[in-house]
Amino acid sequence: MENNLVTTAYIVASALFILSLAGLSQPETAKKGNLLGILGMAIAFAATAAISQGYPIQIGSIGLGVLVGVLAASRVAMTDMPEMVALLNSFVGLAAVLVGFAEYLQPSAALSGGDVIVHRVEIFVGVFIGIVTFTGSMIAVAKLRGWVPSRAVLLPARHVLTLGMLGAIAALGFPFLTATGDGPMIALAAMTAIAGIFGIVIVMAIGGADMAVVISLLNSYSGLASAAAGFMLNNDLLIITGALVGSSGAILSYIMCKGMNRSFLNVLLGGWGEGVGGSVDAVQTEGEATPTTAAETAELLNNAESVVIVPGYGMAVAQAQHAISDITNILRKRGKTVRFGIHPVAGRMPGHMNVLLAEANVPYDIVLEMDEINDDFPSTDVVLVIGANDTVNPSAQDNPGSPIAGMPVMEVWKAQTCIVLKRSLSAGYAGVPNPLFYKDNTLMLFGDAKANVSAIQAQLSAAKEPAMVS
Repeated sequence: MENNLVTTAYIVASALFILSLAGLSQPETAKKGNLLGILGMAIAFAATAAISQGYPIQIGSIGLGVLVGVLAASRVAMTDMPEMVALLNSFVGLAAVLVGFAEYLQPSAALSGGDVIVHRVEIFVGVFIGIVTFTGSMIAVAKLRGWVPSRAVLLPARHVLTLGMLGAIAALGFPFLTATGDGPMIALAAMTAIAGIFGIVIVMAIGGADMAVVISLLNSYSGLASAAAGFMLNNDLLIITGALVGSSGAILSYIMCKGMNRSFLNVLLGGWGEGVGGSVDAVQTEGEATPTTAAETAELLNNAESVVIVPGYGMAVAQAQHAISDITNILRKRGKTVRFGIHPVAGRMPGHMNVLLAEANVPYDIVLEMDEINDDFPSTDVVLVIGANDTVNPSAQDNPGSPIAGMPVMEVWKAQTCIVLKRSLSAGYAGVPNPLFYKDNTLMLFGDAKANVSAIQAQLSAAKEPAMVS
């Protein structure tokens, strides 16, 4: 009877997880999706706890996890959310590694004959995926925090090294499956060390422009690690949950790779094959940047009929989304057409800008993807670029030698006037200079984005609405 109840609970939790993913696919239903996911996880916890032993340990570990999770989630800034996601991915990978070693040392079920080999295969694969997820995610955190270079770090003979490590990992599988005594543990430990280095190498080889894809891909890896842990523990719900996370993360990564004109295999293997791009030295910038002021920017916006706002990571850092929302409301009340253009990899993780704008109550229907708005820039009066750099860089189209050559970008330079809010003329996260800053129709509003946006808001509020010309 108890097993039937647990099975029923797992089915209900699985259904809730699927409904949660469906809800998270649209901004309007994202909150409902989150609540369904929370409910499903609560049911999963309760059902698993009911068939497990050691209730004091369960209560203590779950309680500590809830406490740390709530404190971390309540204190983390939206600008640090990509690091938080990468860190959580690393925890999942580490958990799979620990489960694998624990299952080898003390299997959770009595096994004999061919079942032992099957279980060892599950352990070997689970530990491999887990440690790659752990070390790769930690490198992603280090890149996002600026502790290691954000650019692609390519080791000499990198492909040979990568293939050599994969070959060694495969070779270690034989003694792990067949050896006796301490042999399997030595093989498992050696594989873990090599796979850990493998995870570091492949993520270090991915440049800053692809970091949003990396976060999505590592999320997929964490799902696979969860599924592997489910196989090791013979837990159906963990397998289903891991498969859902792994497949959805992989699909999202593939969609983002297409949006960036990157090969999925290229990102998967850390820059293998085409699409790596050229040298930063090949990027040429000519001319002088034209500075502007908040007052002039407000005047241009007030006189415009069509405005497109293109946010980037700089908006997140400055926490300028609420002031941007206020500007949007002022302009729309004056009859202006105001829309937002979001690049697939704007920010440091998928959907980063959408979350910030939703937080600031920007209407969903005026937030458009790159493919939906790129053709409208030639008929746009003013484009306001806030903290974006690589995603609005024309060298992706104009310069075959650019490291981001071939990446689809927001064609903001085709508007009548493009105003870029940025602290300086420095290169973006990918380390590529931006010729947009020097174009004749580009104005640079230097300084802190939030201070400048607030100043623009104040100027607009004080300005009179321009008279309509009949």
